[in-house]
Amino acid sequence: MNAHSAQERCFHCGEATTEGERWSTLIDGQRQPMCCPGCKAIAETIVASGLKDYYRHRTELPELSPAELEDSDLSARESLTLYDSEALQRRFVAHLSGNQQGEAEATFIIDGISCAACAWLIEHRISQLPGVKNAVLNLSNHRLVVRWQYDQIAVSSIAEAIYRLGYKASPFSATEQEEQRHREGKLAIRRLAVAGIGTMQVMMLAVPLYVGMAEQYEFFMRLASMVMTLPVVLFSARPFFTAALRDLRTRHLTMDVPVSLAIVLAFCSSIWSTMNQGVEVYFDSVCMFTFFLLLGRFLEMRARHRMGKAGNNLLTLLPNIALKVGDDGVEQVIASEDIRIGDMLRLKPGHAIPADGVVIEGRSSVDEAALTGEYLPISKKAGDRLIGGTFNVESPLLMKVTATGAEAQLSTIMRLMDRAQQEKPRAALLADKIASHFVAAVLIISSSVFTFWWLQGDEHAFFIALSVLVVTCPCALSLATPTALTAATAALRERGLLISKGHVLEVLPQINRVVFDKTGTLTQGKLTLEQVEPLADLDEAQLLTLIAGLEKHSTHPIARAFRTIKAAAVENTEQTAGQGISGQWNGHTLRFGRADYAWPAAPLTEPDNKAAGQWLLLASDQQPLAWVRLNDSLRRNAASIVSGLQQRGIAVSLLTGDPGASGQVVADALAITDLQTGVSPEQKLAAVRAWQQAGERVMMVGDGINDVPVLAGADIALAVNEATDLAKTNADAMLTNGRLETLLTALDGATKTRRIIAQNIGWALLYNLIALPVAAAGFVPPWAAAIGMSFSSLLVVTNALRLNRLPAPDSSEV
Repeated sequence: MNAHSAQERCFHCGEATTEGERWSTLIDGQRQPMCCPGCKAIAETIVASGLKDYYRHRTELPELSPAELEDSDLSARESLTLYDSEALQRRFVAHLSGNQQGEAEATFIIDGISCAACAWLIEHRISQLPGVKNAVLNLSNHRLVVRWQYDQIAVSSIAEAIYRLGYKASPFSATEQEEQRHREGKLAIRRLAVAGIGTMQVMMLAVPLYVGMAEQYEFFMRLASMVMTLPVVLFSARPFFTAALRDLRTRHLTMDVPVSLAIVLAFCSSIWSTMNQGVEVYFDSVCMFTFFLLLGRFLEMRARHRMGKAGNNLLTLLPNIALKVGDDGVEQVIASEDIRIGDMLRLKPGHAIPADGVVIEGRSSVDEAALTGEYLPISKKAGDRLIGGTFNVESPLLMKVTATGAEAQLSTIMRLMDRAQQEKPRAALLADKIASHFVAAVLIISSSVFTFWWLQGDEHAFFIALSVLVVTCPCALSLATPTALTAATAALRERGLLISKGHVLEVLPQINRVVFDKTGTLTQGKLTLEQVEPLADLDEAQLLTLIAGLEKHSTHPIARAFRTIKAAAVENTEQTAGQGISGQWNGHTLRFGRADYAWPAAPLTEPDNKAAGQWLLLASDQQPLAWVRLNDSLRRNAASIVSGLQQRGIAVSLLTGDPGASGQVVADALAITDLQTGVSPEQKLAAVRAWQQAGERVMMVGDGINDVPVLAGADIALAVNEATDLAKTNADAMLTNGRLETLLTALDGATKTRRIIAQNIGWALLYNLIALPVAAAGFVPPWAAAIGMSFSSLLVVTNALRLNRLPAPDSSEV
């Protein structure tokens, strides 16, 4: 009994172990019980990191276990178990298919982050949980994206592990994040107001002390200053202390540690000086220091919120309610959260579409500008796909729901955007690496500066060290890259380019060759009617009605070219694979297709063998009736895009699997000199590999399944909006508006992004290199150090926000 009771509490956190020895880990040669996989993973991390002495020297267990933390009137653990419910997971958990079978991805909003070191700690610890494949936190919008093996760890265990680190994790939703931003903003304003008022009052009391006053009044002025500084330290500076204590518990330094140390030391030394008639007090410096630190973080927060809104605006497009049509035809208003796959929804004109689906009944125009950047509404009819968050413009529609929640296209776009923003280029990884070691260096340098001036007998040694502690904050260095990437990714999405991989913005400026597929990429990917050559007494309109009658019920791609033409009454149609189609009209047999199929009696010569496209013959059982030429037309502005790339010094190549003459025709029309026709997917990949081995950075633009190998092998893979799902999955970016000229905007935008990131990192490093020796020399008071640090971070964020307005390509180019 006693042995059992000794193992009733978790060795790491002290929580009761309700499931016996299910979780345990080996510490100092003894197997210790753990209450959950989160504690087990953290304990193993601590031991593996060489910090097992933490367990030897701790004097007591944590004061509050996770189960005792209150969250919306429920204990934290009870709240977190709700994350495992299927209903809640539909909002923020996506089950990945294909190569990631069995994997899931969730997006959390993390509360309590103060700098890059917090992000590193969360990413590092969560990535070590069993079953977790990847965890990346975006510092600019505080979103954490976790990908894990769904059957190995529960969502609640991931969230609980975050709680144990001292942070709060909430399922991402645009509404919840907006409310969180509102709460965060109100509290920040209150703390800033208290610090500002306290600073003004203490400054007024400090003026007489500086100019000199009677000794009998000096104590009371100092005492009054101390009382007015107390609310600033206890309320306004509280976030610094809370974060610092959390960091010390997790044994991971962030900038809140030296900031808190500076405030506490300055305040306590001023109290000691007040009570012991010391030379000087620095209550005014404490207040000003806190005020300017909070002001800098407040302005950073406002800028971060603006960038977050740019992405969240997508999810706010979804309406809160929907009109469900029951099996009996009765319409019922339901909440959007209650929509299920297979439901029938009525879409009224002017209303937002609440989920992905297919049109079952009706015809209308749908405004997809928010997703594709295409300002003209798109016509929709029965069988066409609808995207949640777009708007029905003209007429009522009846739709069948095919995807909701995290599986919907809108959520997929959000996840791809987050993934792009979170995947860090080399410059960002270098900055994070520097920042992660910077805090320890700052503490060592500050101590050294204090020791030096103290040995020199300088009475201001403490405050010189305090200034060094503050002025060298690496916040600007940590913010330099994520703010720029977030702003650029959001701006390009609005232009019609969805970036799904983080390396795109880094590699785009280095691209020196763009390889295009032909069909569906440079061309529309659908056959259009180009020419009709009558061979009998029937006019062109009559001939086309006969062909439309033959193709009316056909699913062949050729039939699509005649869908808009009025069809004649053709009966008993029969399709012969690879040959053509036949049918009965007014007692005659009609045939349309290859010449030897339509009129086998005698060989016929095509009217113009050099014309681009495919010649087909229409014939009756009595005579040939007409030659018809079909062709795949070029995309709008395709020639201008090729010209724009060449003007930027980028080589353009055309690789097509079509062995016919159409490839040469397209190349001639677009002034492309590097052409390869009739190439297989393997040959396309080999060509790209050859260019890469020659030192070139290659972008591949394609749309079909046959382009998947070369898309995966290129430095950057771009899929057009009509691409197959497999091509989109393997692409690094996707054109959502179908307009190739967006590629030029992306190239210019990526160049500007790289320039701004370099400016930000350069400024952050230059600032620290200049500020450190100046502060160490004693020329910067603590309050001025706070201003400098805040200004440095604000400048970096403001510079990155310039990317929100990316220029469009010159009209001469497109």
